[in-house]
Amino acid sequence: MSEADVIVVGAGPAGASTAAHLATHGRHVLLLDKAHFPREKVCGDGLTPRAVRELDLLGVDHSTWQRNVGLRIYAHRPYPYLLRWPDLRDFPPVGCVRRRADFDQTLADHAVARGADFRPGVTVTGPLLDDHGRVVGVTTKDGRQFHAPVTVAADGNSARLALALGLQRRASRPLGVAVRAYYTSPRHDEDWLESWLELWDGQPGRSHLLPGYGWIFPAGDGTCNVGLGLESTSPAFGHTDYRALLRRWLATTPEEWGFRDACQVGPIGSAALPMGFHRPPEYRPGLVLVGDAAGLVSPFNGEGISYALESGRHAARHIAAALAAGVGTRPAERALEAYPAALRSAWGRHFRLGNLFLELIGRPEIMKLASHYLLPLPGVAQLVHRTLANLVDDPPSNVYDRIVHLLRSLVPSA
Repeated sequence: MSEADVIVVGAGPAGASTAAHLATHGRHVLLLDKAHFPREKVCGDGLTPRAVRELDLLGVDHSTWQRNVGLRIYAHRPYPYLLRWPDLRDFPPVGCVRRRADFDQTLADHAVARGADFRPGVTVTGPLLDDHGRVVGVTTKDGRQFHAPVTVAADGNSARLALALGLQRRASRPLGVAVRAYYTSPRHDEDWLESWLELWDGQPGRSHLLPGYGWIFPAGDGTCNVGLGLESTSPAFGHTDYRALLRRWLATTPEEWGFRDACQVGPIGSAALPMGFHRPPEYRPGLVLVGDAAGLVSPFNGEGISYALESGRHAARHIAAALAAGVGTRPAERALEAYPAALRSAWGRHFRLGNLFLELIGRPEIMKLASHYLLPLPGVAQLVHRTLANLVDDPPSNVYDRIVHLLRSLVPSA
């Protein structure tokens, strides 16, 4: 006997998006999470226009959130590149910043408002299987069992449900790490996201160039989310004290910005970034993987929230079609089996291009050469900006779109 049409494990952006979209389709969704909300998550908190589009499709009101108009990039010159979000047919020209504790609470509340049954404080320990090996529900730490024809694994990078079924991470896919802290700062209400493609441990140009990239995201609440990212393509990956690395970089920033220990709010946190479809297949009988559990983080810039939200929308569409056909029938299975193909149709070539990009920039000296000689060329910075953020119209509506589509056509899908 089933308690729901669908069980969603994990109420982060991917799980809440899946639950909200399915509830909108009129389905009974049981949304489980081990935490009680609100709760913190290590994240940059930045929402690009790609994520804002998904919020609009969900019907989430973000009008009062801290807005940004684009990206300010520092890269081997004393003054930055100012790159506004493009004005496109498919995406709004605006981004946001929202702390994950508030963001995830808003999404979970929205899923409940749409009709999902949200149960926090429930720790899922593994999948339930029928005699044919199909997932038919989950077990919990307190000994309970919940049954449903379809289960959605939105349990983040830990991916406990996928691992229990033998779905291992693909070693050839990149992995990143993000380290961030909050600081009270007079820069908290600026309307640009800021990215640093060069990190120095002393005077810029006269000290050691550190691996990775940094960010400063104004949160609008008196604080900035400040952090850095490092990918597995870097020789320093896995051999670095990331918290010390963050402090070494911030010590080179102007003191009046406030990025010092005395202005730090809360601890420095770190988290893994599973990138580029690193745990295929995204569907196995009865179980659908979304968000970080499937490794749906962009290798270009470490962005995961937009792809988490979007994967939830794709998953809900395929699950709703399967439920309408009658789970267990061949048409229902075809609908579910089409989900991984839909993801690759949307981002497969973009992620593959991102994997190649990471191979090139994994070494600071290559990043330095590219920043010195390529970014200053007319139009190159804007092209890189749109490519990294995956902000292009389909079909193309301008020359940047056409170039990005051409680059993607030259690589196979991930």
